[in-house]
Amino acid sequence: MSFRQIGNLMTHRRTHTGVKPYAYDICDKSFAVSGSLTNHRRTHTGEKPYACNVCDKSFSENGTLTKHQRTHTGEKPYACDICNKSFAVSGSLTKHQRTHTGEKPYACDICDKSFAVSGSLTKHKRTHTGEKPFACDVCEMSFSQITNLTTHRRTHTGEKPYACDVCDKSFSTSSSLTIHRRTHTGEKPYACDVCDKSFSENGTLTKHQRTHTGEKPYACDICDKSFSISGSLTNHRRTHTGEKPYACDICNKSFAENGTLTKHQRTHTGEKPYACDICDKSFSASSTLTTHRRTHTGEKPYACDVCDKSFSQNTNLTKHQRMHTGEKSYACDECDKSFSVSSNLTLHKRRTHTAH
Repeated sequence: MSFRQIGNLMTHRRTHTGVKPYAYDICDKSFAVSGSLTNHRRTHTGEKPYACNVCDKSFSENGTLTKHQRTHTGEKPYACDICNKSFAVSGSLTKHQRTHTGEKPYACDICDKSFAVSGSLTKHKRTHTGEKPFACDVCEMSFSQITNLTTHRRTHTGEKPYACDVCDKSFSTSSSLTIHRRTHTGEKPYACDVCDKSFSENGTLTKHQRTHTGEKPYACDICDKSFSISGSLTNHRRTHTGEKPYACDICNKSFAENGTLTKHQRTHTGEKPYACDICDKSFSASSTLTTHRRTHTGEKPYACDVCDKSFSQNTNLTKHQRMHTGEKSYACDECDKSFSVSSNLTLHKRRTHTAH
């Protein structure tokens, strides 16, 4: 490198020697350039001599003002030489270029992960340390990322800044809005690589893939059952605890699952939202509609593994299998007879034990 002025050469040499002759007398910091010391002093004095002539913001450094003014002018002087993107700040261009080169210069000293941006490394390190420096001032929760705290605060304020431009729904997170928009567009970008199904959410695809792999990562700590979905484990645990947190506001019944409460409430309202597209029948539960459709299609997906019979309902297969096993799980509490089907027990009681 060559320099027109001896002063510039002297300053440059300090990048090699590490000499920092400009020391601040209040703190222990030193600088290689006098201008850097001047800028640093302002962090102590609070002086911000560089004012924006468009808005009321002021800055301690001229360079920071220049960057800020681009938010008004829209100027983006730093262009990527590979794609057509431009940036207002040189540092943003540097970060962007790593998406092309794959460079990840910020390495974690605990595991083998590396990152393209120093901020991503800082966030990652908290997965090792457990540090959660961003605390909610309303409740006792803390978070490892400021964005997570911002999202959490909306559970207190009720703020939903992300509005759908098709319907009147709003959301507290941009990702929730993105997922919701797909209900309008029908977009399903997450495709299963085993079958031909696609999904609007990545999480739904993950759950679906477990139907192929048989993976059940959510294990009950009381019995030996495992589940493919965390919600199923939550519902299952209530069979042990007896908890029924979903109460009907019309009668005194409570339920372990919210979906079961919804179905129950339809016995009060008479609502039947699931309509058959072949005949004029409607049903209060989607599963009942699925079973009903088989009366039209003739589908019998539940096959007996002993004989060649198939059934449209799983319950009918279960009843049928008792003919092979001889199981009679429905016992009369008035005599010693047992039956393989509950309806036969009911009929028996009516004919034998009911007073005429």
